[in-house]
Amino acid sequence: MTAAHTASFVTAGSRPLWPANALGVDYPAEAARLGAAPLPKGAGGIIDAHTHIHGQEAARLYDKARRLFGVTLTYSMTQLSQAKTVQNILGPDTIRFIAIPGFADADKNHAHRGGYLRTIEGFANDVGARMMKVWASPRLRDFVPDGATDLTDIDSLWRREHCKLAQSLGMMYMVHVADPDTWFTARYNDGSRYGTKRHQYIGLERMLDLFPAPWVAAHMGGWPEDLNFLDGMLERHPNLHLDTSATKWIVRELSKHSRDEVVHFLFKWKGRILFGSDLVVMEDQLSPAKSGVSAMGDLASSPEQAFELYCSRYLALRTMFETGYDGPSPIADPDLKMVEPSKYNDMSTPRLQGFALPRELLEELYYGATDRLMNAWWAK
Repeated sequence: MTAAHTASFVTAGSRPLWPANALGVDYPAEAARLGAAPLPKGAGGIIDAHTHIHGQEAARLYDKARRLFGVTLTYSMTQLSQAKTVQNILGPDTIRFIAIPGFADADKNHAHRGGYLRTIEGFANDVGARMMKVWASPRLRDFVPDGATDLTDIDSLWRREHCKLAQSLGMMYMVHVADPDTWFTARYNDGSRYGTKRHQYIGLERMLDLFPAPWVAAHMGGWPEDLNFLDGMLERHPNLHLDTSATKWIVRELSKHSRDEVVHFLFKWKGRILFGSDLVVMEDQLSPAKSGVSAMGDLASSPEQAFELYCSRYLALRTMFETGYDGPSPIADPDLKMVEPSKYNDMSTPRLQGFALPRELLEELYYGATDRLMNAWWAK
């Protein structure tokens, strides 16, 4: 049976059920069933344009999982203090770093303002970063004092200073501009504080015009729910690209579109859509004892669970893009319960629709687009 005709996960029920393996599949066996990813001639493997890799043992487990699914180059938003450690574990030819603020810093106000200027310089000088992250999630309003208009909007004073510095260092940009529609329904319902979802993009369009270097808008531009809106953004801004990161969100929302809609969109914007998983990898996921630094540490509690967590994102994405599967996602999605708690529970999963993309689209998505954009930018 070819991957394009896969109708089910044949190993379902063979492993313990938990949120990162809600169907109980054998991830290595399912990776073997998928086989080698469709790639251009001479490509070494899939490029993951969007991850967050930390820790020593966790990074080793991640390396095992990524190679199982054919990923051989990873772009990561790793805390600067851990970048060299991760680079030593994975190998300098298989990971590159994107500058991010010090999210774990106690002084959030400094970390996201002047402190980020120093951090951007550190990424450029210490690990050769050629890209910086503009994290503009509406949640930032919960990190900084009310009325922090110099920071919270994506085109605010400090955002422009960060982007000016990055421009002087020859960097391109990654941006997280908005969150799922489900969050605007259940978490951001105070419009006076968070604004509407559409509001998040007004400043982004200004920034795309102000800073002409390439931009990658994470999580399908923050609006996989509305491909028509994304189509307009891509039409208006030739320097804009999207990645497929935030696996649970992307699987849930892209699967609601028809195959014809998704294939048409990907063909139209072939070369401007990059493969990304948004995997968060950290030592806290290897044991029940947590440091309390990040909720992401609660996603797994043992090396075995961490390995399955890392595999789960790659299996879900490759199944959606390569196969004709149509059934439950292998990953539980808490957004379902958040919006409809009477209907869903902690183990509820959304539909995963396999789009069985043509080979030429897969070659672009998995390798070609990222190679010509990010690999080429790093090589300048």
